[in-house]
Amino acid sequence: MKKYMVVERFKPGCFDKVYERYNATGRFLPEGLFYLNSWVNKEKNICFQLMETKNENLFNEWIGKWKDLTDFDVFQID
Repeated sequence: MKKYMVVERFKPGCFDKVYERYNATGRFLPEGLFYLNSWVNKEKNICFQLMETKNENLFNEWIGKWKDLTDFDVFQID
């Protein structure tokens, strides 16, 4: 399993919308993509998520569910 740091930059005015969707539906993680931990800075509209997977292509499916509210950068760290 490889680890990844996902940097999410919330689009202007979307911070609360992200958490409304998350609370209503969850993370939308496809099978095989695992959330480990996250850190949020509301003042900077940014979230760092530590995740792991054997299949980096799963990020495309997951990001597709959130790209209307958030911009993403995914970095392999392991």
